[in-house]
Amino acid sequence: MLISGGKDSALALHHALVNGHNVKYLVSMVPQRDDSWMFHHLNIHLTDLFAESTSIPIVKQETAGVREEELLDLKTALSTLRIEGVVSGAVASTYQKHRIEKICEELGLKSITPLWNRNPLTLLKELLTLKFKAVITGVFAQGFSRSWLGREITSKVVKDLLDLKRRFQISLIGEGGEYETLVLDAPFFEKKIDIVESERFWKGEYGYLLVKKARLNEKADPSASADIHGAS
Repeated sequence: MLISGGKDSALALHHALVNGHNVKYLVSMVPQRDDSWMFHHLNIHLTDLFAESTSIPIVKQETAGVREEELLDLKTALSTLRIEGVVSGAVASTYQKHRIEKICEELGLKSITPLWNRNPLTLLKELLTLKFKAVITGVFAQGFSRSWLGREITSKVVKDLLDLKRRFQISLIGEGGEYETLVLDAPFFEKKIDIVESERFWKGEYGYLLVKKARLNEKADPSASADIHGAS
């Protein structure tokens, strides 16, 4: 499973698990520059906690992040693993999907894309239904402001994203690089990720939330929570 810590790869992992795939490894590419064409750079260090929260071993591979050359680094990482296929969170990016498929073909692996060509609004609503906790950690398109940094994806945020799509033609799912996210909790997490320390950076028309410290904490017992609400 190619994992960045963001909502798309996390949702794809959820589908892979629900569909019965035996996910043996999380593979996290670590670009040495923030403008990689293929891989997320922002808060990529938190994939260690992501892996720990799922009890799935993680394989990390550094890459210079140079266009096309970074694909060789991905191929190197995958070639060392005894696997049959690769799951990715591609939704509409043919650039990403076709390059992963090419690597899989060369290595004799199956490319699995559970989210491919699905409606972006449907995917965002699915995140809400499944009670994913994902926060916006970077905004890089017209219409966004500093106030978006750290916002959890809720029904209100989805409505605001729809408004930005109408006004500025952004990708609703953010696959054009308009915004980035970090998943702090998901149905398959054994523990949740809590942000302890972070810092916001704003550079004129774009900005990002850098997580400096985070930790795993126990998840609340849903049944206990229901009892408390019922008693009140």
